Amino acid sequence: MRVIAGSAKRIQLKTLKGLETRPTTDRIKETLFNMIDPWIADCEFLDLFAGSGGIGIEALSRGAKRAVFIEKSRAAAGVIAENLKVSRLTEHGELIQADIYSGLSRLRGRKFDYIFMDPPYQGKFETGTLKLIGELGLLKDDGMIIVEAALETDFDDLSSLGYRLVKEKKYKTNKHVFLETESEEPQ
Repeated sequence: MRVIAGSAKRIQLKTLKGLETRPTTDRIKETLFNMIDPWIADCEFLDLFAGSGGIGIEALSRGAKRAVFIEKSRAAAGVIAENLKVSRLTEHGELIQADIYSGLSRLRGRKFDYIFMDPPYQGKFETGTLKLIGELGLLKDDGMIIVEAALETDFDDLSSLGYRLVKEKKYKTNKHVFLETESEEPQ
């Protein structure tokens, strides 16, 4: 896994061995950032279920002002810290090693332009995480949440959580779902 573009372009990032994390492939990461790249500069980025930190580090490399990483696994959090160091982006990153709910609660009062979440597939974390993001008011008014999920993951309850689907991009085995708060006007 490598950084695709920006100040840390071509730097190889470490990943955990085994199946504890599921790094987003370079091809899918490149497709994602091609869609959002024009709005990354100077943004506040939140990377949930961060794994090796590849998505948040890509955002920083492309000009995000700050990225916060939440990762439960101590080993994965160590990898994120190493990857921030090797990419020379440590001063722009903030690492919270905690479960998703206590990690998010520590961010009360802060706002993010982009919130990326890649929860364990079939873990059913999407609904609870989206609900807490809304309750804590973590998304800026014009912000976007991007969920990486298995193709079969159901997002029928979005309206009851206060979100609406803006876009869905399907890949071979997974998808990215782009969400805004329901009060936002379509762009």
